[in-house]
Amino acid sequence: MRHPTRDPILLRVLGCALLLFAACALAAAEQPGRAAVASAHPAATVAGQETLALGGNAFDAAVAVSAALAVVEPYSSGLGGGGFFLLREAGEQPRYRFLDARERAPLAAHADLYRRGGQVLPALSLNGPLAAAIPGLPAALVELAQRFGRLPLRDALAPAIRLARDGVAIDRVYRERAAWRLAALRDDPETARLFLDEQGEIPAEFSLLRQPELAQTLERLAEHGQAGFYAGETAERLVKGVRDAGGIWTLRDLAEYRLVERQPLRYQLEQGRELISAPPPSAGGIALAQSLALLQQLPWRQAEPVQRSHFVVEALRRAYRDRGLLGDPDFVDDPRAKLFAPAYLKQLAGSIDPQRATPSASLPPAGSWHEGDHTTHFSVLDAEGNAVAATLSINLPFGAAFTAPGTGVLLNDEMDDFAADVQGANAYGLTGSAANAIAAGKRPLSSMSPTFIESAGDFASFGTPGGSRIPSMVLLAILDYLDGQPVAHWPAVPRYHHQFMPDLIEHEPDSFSPAQIAELQARGHRLKNLERRYGNQQVLFWDKQGQRVEAASDPRGIGTSAVFNLPPR
Repeated sequence: MRHPTRDPILLRVLGCALLLFAACALAAAEQPGRAAVASAHPAATVAGQETLALGGNAFDAAVAVSAALAVVEPYSSGLGGGGFFLLREAGEQPRYRFLDARERAPLAAHADLYRRGGQVLPALSLNGPLAAAIPGLPAALVELAQRFGRLPLRDALAPAIRLARDGVAIDRVYRERAAWRLAALRDDPETARLFLDEQGEIPAEFSLLRQPELAQTLERLAEHGQAGFYAGETAERLVKGVRDAGGIWTLRDLAEYRLVERQPLRYQLEQGRELISAPPPSAGGIALAQSLALLQQLPWRQAEPVQRSHFVVEALRRAYRDRGLLGDPDFVDDPRAKLFAPAYLKQLAGSIDPQRATPSASLPPAGSWHEGDHTTHFSVLDAEGNAVAATLSINLPFGAAFTAPGTGVLLNDEMDDFAADVQGANAYGLTGSAANAIAAGKRPLSSMSPTFIESAGDFASFGTPGGSRIPSMVLLAILDYLDGQPVAHWPAVPRYHHQFMPDLIEHEPDSFSPAQIAELQARGHRLKNLERRYGNQQVLFWDKQGQRVEAASDPRGIGTSAVFNLPPR
């Protein structure tokens, strides 16, 4: 009998076995082994859990959560809206993708669409079918399921169909948002029938919101894929409803809508970390990357609270100033090379006075901005390490407050995110930018910033609704993460915001003490207490070395997060 330690063949076999064992152990170490879902509504979080338990991956769960949110949060997202999806495909070298499901201007749209008698009428881009761009969310659901998911689309849509058919309880957030848009909701008979009570009032808390027409529309999407929404019965009803009420949609608009896959924005941070975020037509990822790049050149970590806030505000001031250069990259040049050039970033950082606020008027001008802040966000991680961060929107609460009869589809008013008047201002009093002017088939600029940060040791996901405040909210959560704060604190951190113009710090009531406010004012900052808390961030964290997964929902909202055992496939 040969001794195994002296037999070269057996030694090679044993060596291969040990190498295989080590490779398997390494692969297992790169899988979290647990799954997590964090969303803005408990029913949507449950829909994600159900889909993962059924054998779906993070991409199937993203379909389930998105569709459920479209049912239970008609004030924030829906099949009549769109969004951005940031994907992480697990593997030895993870692959990141960015799906642009932003709404697209109808082909009959033009720069003077909302101009009457030489004047832009803001209401036309806010309420009614003329305010609606062509929805992108249905195309994203189909793409995620068919290209990245494991389950049939019907299985991933099943929770949303059930919620639409059987009903969901009206909650305090629904009632609050409906109050903000009550007059617009009453103006459209179909919208009033679906989303108000029989007297045209806001439904009572805990009453049921049933949407049978939306359930049927979801069924057609489940059965026929993209053609179930962008062609056939649903498309015909959408176009007829829009045109009968004065809109400009055509069947060609729907038939030609395509989701666009873009290269995610990627920026190297300190300590081996990488920021992965939204590229144009999002302005958010660029604002985040620039702000972090500037802060890396400043001693923000060692600074006491007021000094740190000063550094953050000055970084945001400069990052937000550059938004006027951005637009749909299919229509305008992408300025990322210039904005991330080391010499340019060094120049911006060098212009920051450590003790004094820089008046925005002293910096080169750029278009200031705002957009509807009633979007929604969710984050999903499966046991293999696939992940999705998605921010979805219909712009203002309840979008355009117009529902195409027979579809249950509440349309967006994302056309207001274009610069309707490049010499004037949008509904939020902010100046336009020629790069974001209305054009046929164009996607409007957005702040939505689904974001990952990854290193060899960990992975984190961030995102929130909040319009122009999205990048500053995500930045504050990222700084909390970089500071090593508990995951539950990231979405709860007190918030403040600066966006170049208007030249002031907007902040939540509890963000600064009276003494801190006085010190910031002494440095030349103007402050505005918003007297309310804002945002609804959903985050998750995977500690690869400690094999720990955590998730957290913003305490400002009604969302929930869940972490649960789910063995990798």
